[in-house]
Amino acid sequence: MDIKTLHDADLINLTTAKTAFDTLATAFGQHVENWQHEVVDRLNHSQWTGNAAGHAQARIQLLENELQAAQQEIGLVSRALHDAAEGFAAAQAHLINALDDAKTHKLTVAADGGITWDNDPGSATFAGTDAESQAQQISSRITAALTEAAHADQTISARLAHLAGNASDGTGLDAATAKTDLAAANALEQVPAAGTDPNSVKGWWNGLTDEQQHRMILNHPDQVGALDGVPALARDQANRINLQRGKQDLQHQLDSLGPEPKHYLSVAETNGGPVQNPDYTEWKQKRDDLEDKLKGVTAIENRLNTPVNAEHPPTFLLGFDTNGKGHAIIAANNPDTADNVSTYVPGTGARLGSIGSDINRSDLMVQSANTADKNSKTTSSITWVGYDAPQTIIPEAADDKYAKNAEDKLHTFETGLHATHEGKLSNNTILAHSYGTTTVGYAMRDKGLPVDNVVLIASPGCGVENAKDLNIDPSRVYVAQSPADAIGWAAATDPGGMTDNIVDNVAGSWGLGDGDHHLIHGRQTTVPQFGAQILPTDPKAGHSDYWNENSPTLTSMGEIIAGKRAS
Repeated sequence: MDIKTLHDADLINLTTAKTAFDTLATAFGQHVENWQHEVVDRLNHSQWTGNAAGHAQARIQLLENELQAAQQEIGLVSRALHDAAEGFAAAQAHLINALDDAKTHKLTVAADGGITWDNDPGSATFAGTDAESQAQQISSRITAALTEAAHADQTISARLAHLAGNASDGTGLDAATAKTDLAAANALEQVPAAGTDPNSVKGWWNGLTDEQQHRMILNHPDQVGALDGVPALARDQANRINLQRGKQDLQHQLDSLGPEPKHYLSVAETNGGPVQNPDYTEWKQKRDDLEDKLKGVTAIENRLNTPVNAEHPPTFLLGFDTNGKGHAIIAANNPDTADNVSTYVPGTGARLGSIGSDINRSDLMVQSANTADKNSKTTSSITWVGYDAPQTIIPEAADDKYAKNAEDKLHTFETGLHATHEGKLSNNTILAHSYGTTTVGYAMRDKGLPVDNVVLIASPGCGVENAKDLNIDPSRVYVAQSPADAIGWAAATDPGGMTDNIVDNVAGSWGLGDGDHHLIHGRQTTVPQFGAQILPTDPKAGHSDYWNENSPTLTSMGEIIAGKRAS
């Protein structure tokens, strides 16, 4: 598609053709009704019987089905032409607006899209000191408009070619074919259900024109924003809408709580102490939850609005909702175009309200990967708080139900990263901390994840006895745990008794004894029997210190994410 073709396109012809097919479909429908009344009904009331009658009635019924199928196919041509007119009109409008702005800024756009301008400050046609910046922006807009038109041309041409083929070879007269074609056309107007295979979702999305995609984002942001298989740019647009709507709803709920109830009741307990007012307890829980979620919203807004620089790559909001404790998925750099893609799964306490610190870790991992590979490769690090994580160490983090409930979500998300990636597949890493390693381990064990590397930091066990049980080459499994990390005390009870188990765990953590001990969710990942690659740690690092400045573990994470660490 070139500038002149799109600019000069007379879209009235498409609208006229669409109207003509509407008229044809209506007339054809009347023809089918006449056929039914004048032929089928009369024949059915004729009392004609015998073999000949049976053959005739069967052929007439078949012909009726063919007529109805043809009517449906004609109607589908009309729908395709409508979508074409709409898609091309939007692309043409975007092009004309860009060209008009070029004139306003005294820029000259050539037929091939090249832009020139007058640099002489004394000239009446001087384009101004910001001419180069304006030219770059307008050039991008022109390219986007042409790409939009080309995409509309591709999708609509494919639909019309299919219908034309049906008409020429007679398959369009088959009732089953017409039914399938109608279902496919209807599917384009409906957002696929949550959990749909991401590759099918990507096919659906690619079958829409840019204008249809835009409408889906505006009309169904909650569905589009959460759908794995929709490209990152579109999910980001949808989730920014969700973010603002969610923020408004949270603030409205907070404002509607009413005044703080009396903290204590006037009566006292039998021991003379005050009795807390249950209305106050409920009010405080609601307030704290709403304020916590709004804290997360603010953290996301701050990161989205941070100017792009070496320490803060462009950010894409791939998921957002306020259900339960709230969820968010945020990518530093676009995973659809990055050479390296890492998904970070945090553990206990992960929720919308705590997202700020997790986002910071993603930024640090991008910086570490960039340091490991200075060959201009792009790294995207995704913070995935897309599951309901345990919020307390005891009893919630001792329960594996949170990991089990996350398996399908994590598997679909990682599959979606492959489905939407442009060009050569990226080097994909799944990286988790604490209970997040349990979540990742369960998903890899039970579902398999399409990743090249797995990094388990400070794991309480990942549900398997050996790295080979994670459905990945064990040489691509990396683990780290500092001897000062209290996670080593997260022992599982056994017939031998908790005390003996804790002693064994501590000994194993310091490299003493046989080290073949188990934590609450499986064998400790850093013992030799687990069979993973051990990453260096700061021996004084606590449970949350692996991302500290100058951390050897953070350096190793960057090397793995960038594909620069030998197994």
